[in-house]
Amino acid sequence: MSELDVLVVGGVGVDTIVRVPELPLPMRDSIMVPPIEQYLAHTGNGVALGCHHLGLRTHFADVIGEDAEGAKVLENYASVGLSFAHVTHASGTRRSVNLVDRQGNRLSLYDGRHPFEMEVDPSLYRPAIARTRHVHVSIMNWARHALADAVAAGVTTSTDLHDWDGKNDYHQDFAYGADLVFVSTSALGDRVEEVTSDILDRGRARAVIAMAGGEGSYLHLPDRPLKHVPPVPLAPEEVVDTNGAGDSYVAGFLYAHLAGRSWDEAVRAGSLAGAHAVRTAGTHTSFITAADLDMALTT
Repeated sequence: MSELDVLVVGGVGVDTIVRVPELPLPMRDSIMVPPIEQYLAHTGNGVALGCHHLGLRTHFADVIGEDAEGAKVLENYASVGLSFAHVTHASGTRRSVNLVDRQGNRLSLYDGRHPFEMEVDPSLYRPAIARTRHVHVSIMNWARHALADAVAAGVTTSTDLHDWDGKNDYHQDFAYGADLVFVSTSALGDRVEEVTSDILDRGRARAVIAMAGGEGSYLHLPDRPLKHVPPVPLAPEEVVDTNGAGDSYVAGFLYAHLAGRSWDEAVRAGSLAGAHAVRTAGTHTSFITAADLDMALTT
């Protein structure tokens, strides 16, 4: 029996959240904003903490810096009890500045920090691959090697392509190499069915899930038509901040999937977890619990 349920590889950083009156911003010399806040964030962090709060035995592996942001990462994970392995790099810890409007929409200015060709010793993640049921790989360039190692080890895998346009070569190892593929519809327009079909046809995916924010999500399985899944109904005032909602969706989906629930139940679990996340300000500040998610799935 595996010691871990989920290994997350790559994707922690620090978000600076600036709440703005509207997006896009008007061209002005200055705009008054509410207090600017910082949060531990980014995609791997959201998936790892989401799984951890759902009671899954979770381990996270990533590269951080010897800086204030890296210290924030270590302090936070120690406080919540998340198992974390890391190495440091002189370029520092990833960060971003996210502008969030009154409707909870966001624009992220991402500073990946690390050199594109940075090499990471596989000892950071290989021991955990041998101990886990499932590996979720963020789309850091070096993490594509972890995905290949997990596939070679016979461990199930997942990845989130975020706003892939269906064409960029960079994402293809992830799109065609993982068993579960998540993608945002933001750059796909009317090509959702085309791109999800391509992933199924050319890769090893058993399911492709396209997340569409307030419009719900789409489930595409081999030899089945693309299926739209309506969003969890929320009043406009309930949508406070969409930062991290997709990561919570992935965590909720993995929780249900690893419990042996159906594809439809897993998609609903993801939707419920994402809807929970948008109700609070900041990135990855509130995660649905297993008890609340299980109850919601039965109603």
